[in-house]
Amino acid sequence: MPTALITGGTVGIGHAFASALAAKGYDLVLASRDEAGLNATAADFRTIHGIQVEVIPTDLALRDDVLRLADRVESTVKPIDLLINNAGFAVHDSLLDPDFSRQQRAMDVMCMAVLILSGAAGRAMKARGQGAILNVASSSAVISTGNYSAIKAWVTVYTEGLANELHGTGVKVMALMPGWVKTEFHTRGGVKAHNLPGFVWVNADDLAKQALHDLDEGKVWSVPTKRWAFAVWVGRHLPRRATRWISRTLTKSREK
Repeated sequence: MPTALITGGTVGIGHAFASALAAKGYDLVLASRDEAGLNATAADFRTIHGIQVEVIPTDLALRDDVLRLADRVESTVKPIDLLINNAGFAVHDSLLDPDFSRQQRAMDVMCMAVLILSGAAGRAMKARGQGAILNVASSSAVISTGNYSAIKAWVTVYTEGLANELHGTGVKVMALMPGWVKTEFHTRGGVKAHNLPGFVWVNADDLAKQALHDLDEGKVWSVPTKRWAFAVWVGRHLPRRATRWISRTLTKSREK
């Protein structure tokens, strides 16, 4: 059976990926800070799908934890066929805040961990001539709502760069750019989304299925649903002055 390693695989988009892959017969390696959640999720998948599930309690903000996880990614024992760098959290702190600890943690979790784990996967998969890496970015990468947009823009460009380096090796690399997804992500991050219309939301299971399809198709960018694909296209092609206005308007709406 193929094996997929998913960071943040116990909740939200990560859990949706784990469910979709388990249904396809993948064995799973799940990494998260929530050890109790890891064990409960693993038990569910073993019972429902009859697959093997390995759990690795990991804090991606801690370099030693990331390096230990990278060793697992690069291991030749039950090798990782698919790496999904999904773990993350909302960051809407002011860029003027003198306490930058949350910003630093965000960059450790959503930038440095992605760099280290993707590099480990890329080396191992290139040596085998096959494999896939999926990095979860965000549609906010095309606008400028604080450091979260900057982080996710980094993820998209980094992923494209990695795809260039691995082109022709048999290793697929893709950045996923979701819009607003129905998970606990926004509530946990303190993001006020109650005033958003229903049509902007995307189901997490549908998102995961579309993303995996796009990965199989060899896409380097995936923006599930036509409405969000259009929104990202607009964000990339509007004059930057207009994009900044949209970003300011969106930021103010979240403060209400």
